[in-house]
Amino acid sequence: MGDACSESLSRFNIYNSIALSVMPAYGYSTGDALRAVKETASVSLPKGYGYDFGGITREENQQSSNTVIIFGICILMIYLILCALYESFLVPFAVILAVPVGLMGSFLFAKVMDLENNIYLQTGLIMLIGLLSKTAILLTEYAAERRKAGMGLIASAVSAAKARLRPTLMTALTMIFGLFPLVVATGVGANGNRSLGTGAVGGMIIGTLALLFLVPAFFVVFQWLQERIRPTQVGLTSDWQIEEEMKTSNREIEQAHA
Repeated sequence: MGDACSESLSRFNIYNSIALSVMPAYGYSTGDALRAVKETASVSLPKGYGYDFGGITREENQQSSNTVIIFGICILMIYLILCALYESFLVPFAVILAVPVGLMGSFLFAKVMDLENNIYLQTGLIMLIGLLSKTAILLTEYAAERRKAGMGLIASAVSAAKARLRPTLMTALTMIFGLFPLVVATGVGANGNRSLGTGAVGGMIIGTLALLFLVPAFFVVFQWLQERIRPTQVGLTSDWQIEEEMKTSNREIEQAHA
């Protein structure tokens, strides 16, 4: 009677191997599955045995370790660009600290809708970061222009918020109503459409409401700190809207002291 032997011998990176396929359960992402495999292997595998990932999962595992570095470099580049725009090392924090609040709305709505953090939701986050950043940058720019024209610190922040209120709401409502059909999508590909639409819509609702209050408040704080280091050079402005807002602000101050 002959010895039994395997018809094939699998190897991976020179070592003898056994291929296993793992599928994440409903409500869990591939990242959650990767963490579960690592935790199980560290506890259950006997001495002398190891594990590795192959195919697309191998690429995902290698790229996930670089995500923090990539985001850090992106934030640093954005910060330097905003420093050049505002000619300040502190005022850009009014933008950088306010935008993540809007992202919380995406994850909150995704949690309420019982959606997982997949590539569709992350794609919506990238689009959302751009729109929320634009709103925060314009609010800060308007406030900085009014402050340089001689308007009071708090008055310049409030005036900028009033000036940008209607354009901000128009942009937000246009995006919300445009993407709403994705939120209630059905049929083939509905999960991806719902993830993309829910993340973007939720982030725009929470982010827009938050930015209208947070950005002016952050501007007041960081502009005050900036002026403690280097006073703002007040100059004349040719913008008639800013001049009218300054007159209105001065009248309100006079009436308050009267």
